[in-house]
Amino acid sequence: MTISLLGRTALVCGSSKGIGKASAFELAKLDANIILLARSESELKSLVKELPGQGKHSFLAIDISEREKLKISVQQLLSTYNKIHILVNNTGGPKGGLITEATEDEFLQTFQNHVLVSSLLANLLLSGMKEDNYGRIINIISTSVKIPLANLGVSNTIRGAMASWAKTLSNEVARFGITVNNILPGYTDTERLDVLMSNAAQKQNKTKEQIRAEWEKSVPIGRFARPEEIASAVAFLASPSASYINGINLPVDGGRTGSL
Repeated sequence: MTISLLGRTALVCGSSKGIGKASAFELAKLDANIILLARSESELKSLVKELPGQGKHSFLAIDISEREKLKISVQQLLSTYNKIHILVNNTGGPKGGLITEATEDEFLQTFQNHVLVSSLLANLLLSGMKEDNYGRIINIISTSVKIPLANLGVSNTIRGAMASWAKTLSNEVARFGITVNNILPGYTDTERLDVLMSNAAQKQNKTKEQIRAEWEKSVPIGRFARPEEIASAVAFLASPSASYINGINLPVDGGRTGSL
């Protein structure tokens, strides 16, 4: 199977590092035009020069919590690219903690940065997707959508809301050639996982290496995912080959999630 995204444009959120960065590179290899989106202008300036493929690449340095500014910036992008066919919603998770200890502000901020921002971006891009009868909205969420994870109370709550939003949207836009799917990464070697391991080590009076070994043991494959392995799933769902896959939650977790 040969996959090409030549002539398609992808907006990849949180693309300065981790899964977002890997996804941008994977889509670029398929010759998509890539728009990197993250906060750090210096990091994005460097990364955009490294992107492979035949596409036309650019970046948008912005804090997604500033939604009005984000809206204006994306509208300006559309005047340059005309249409953006692929949206990868990828936002860093909130800090860990018990749900009973979470503040109202933590819930609100996380909801805004995940659900409201994703909805805003989708609504801005949908008209162009409809015109071309081609759209792919891919949300990087978490396996907590299937089974809530301990000590991630706010994250579990908002990830579930994201999944419900995506499923609802998928039913509304499918007839226009637009699919909406969620990727649920398991343990993946990223900065966020490193922070979670450090926090767990401190609370359990163990070393980070001990925590890593325990967590890896819980994965049937026996190791953490590489960001590139998650990105491969993103690239497939973004492609024409995935045209009949819509409204799903796809775990990419090495078999760790204990549900069907």
